[in-house]
Amino acid sequence: MAKAVKVVAEARASAGSSAVRRLRRSGKFPAIVYGVGKSPQNVELDERSFNKMVSAHASEHLLLDLEITGGETKKVLLQEVQHHPITGRVMHADFHEISMTKKLRVEIPVHLAGEPVGVTQQGGVLEYLMRSIEVECLPGDIVDRFDLDVTSLKIGDNLTAGAVALDPAKYTLITNKDQAVAAVSAPREEEVVAA
Repeated sequence: MAKAVKVVAEARASAGSSAVRRLRRSGKFPAIVYGVGKSPQNVELDERSFNKMVSAHASEHLLLDLEITGGETKKVLLQEVQHHPITGRVMHADFHEISMTKKLRVEIPVHLAGEPVGVTQQGGVLEYLMRSIEVECLPGDIVDRFDLDVTSLKIGDNLTAGAVALDPAKYTLITNKDQAVAAVSAPREEEVVAA
């Protein structure tokens, strides 16, 4: 089970592009907290501490305890992080308040474990066809990643989303179970160009 990480945010009153630019210059970034049946709440977070927290995890879809200064602490799911296309700095984040007893759909990364036989003994190439799968689960069952053992793959073999070992009591696979996640293909022949 993924342990909820605590993040501190401040309520943000000022909106508009000039206020957001000032905020970013001070090392912070804007975010929105969406709640069920509540109006969205504007908050601001410290970019450096946020990046440090996110970098310790394989996925940006994290279960968090979001403490809003002078307010309440909410259980939230980090739904989306927007990065600047050139600098990579965090531009904005969306948080969704959740109930710990209600299932939700999340994308969880798939990590390929092992060296395929088709690569080590047959000279094939391992292809990563899908980086994550979508599952439905309770917030407390969100994990950093699922491991998929690829050691038995030979050239021409593949593993599908249905091959990812999921506890049926906790997870319902939403991604098509027949969709390929990893495959081993024959090395591409170099084309000989006639002189």
